[in-house]
Amino acid sequence: MKARVRLVFPDSLVREPVLARLVRRFDVEPNIRRAAVEEGAGWVVCELDGDTNAVEDAVVWLEEAGVSVERLGDVLES
Repeated sequence: MKARVRLVFPDSLVREPVLARLVRRFDVEPNIRRAAVEEGAGWVVCELDGDTNAVEDAVVWLEEAGVSVERLGDVLES
């Protein structure tokens, strides 16, 4: 499954390796399509590719970690 998402990182998480942790913890592969990161905030538009349950769990984990997650729609590939 691929899910397209926009992730908005608050100031407290901009310098943290959130996506690296996501990959290791959920075996989900992010394909970064666009991004902007500055000193106080950042956002990333990416496709999260992996097992359906892993992608859903990864989204929940991101939200619990403080990342704002906007679902942009699932990509029609499995």
